Amino acid sequence: MASDGQVVVQFGHILAKHCLDQRCSMELLRAAEHAHSIGSQLGIVARVKAVTGESKASSELLLSNVQNLIRAVQHLLRAAEAACVKGLGQPSADPEEEEVAAFCQQWRENLSRHRAKEALNSDRDELGLRKTRGKKAEPTLMPLVQEQPPRIGNIPKHPNPRKGHSAMDRHL
Repeated sequence: MASDGQVVVQFGHILAKHCLDQRCSMELLRAAEHAHSIGSQLGIVARVKAVTGESKASSELLLSNVQNLIRAVQHLLRAAEAACVKGLGQPSADPEEEEVAAFCQQWRENLSRHRAKEALNSDRDELGLRKTRGKKAEPTLMPLVQEQPPRIGNIPKHPNPRKGHSAMDRHL
């Protein structure tokens, strides 16, 4: 879990480097550093727990750190979504940066497609306002990240949806 958190941190750093909006870039860096520190704490707690054995307190501490890491990663992904919407500069020739850019481009295309469908099929009430019932939520990066197949090294791969499987399943 901690190592997967570090992969997301690396993703955040790459996006921050290429984000065209300075404020989004700074938020991404803050979120990435926060996730990195929580991931490091989780790794330490897990190693200590492995050596000291089973105790309720250490299990609760480990669970608390896992929950904190999940929240930090979610925050980082929301910041990444904002950066993708604001715009990203051209990635360098680094294959890892190219993959991150392609991943973000795919998500942005999904978002644009979703918004176009919503605009065409928007039901309006008697006041001309869009109805919110039955409306599908906009796509987020979270499901794409959860659908990732096992990675080789630390390079995130393009989404490959597999029904019923997520990145979290491999660690539980």
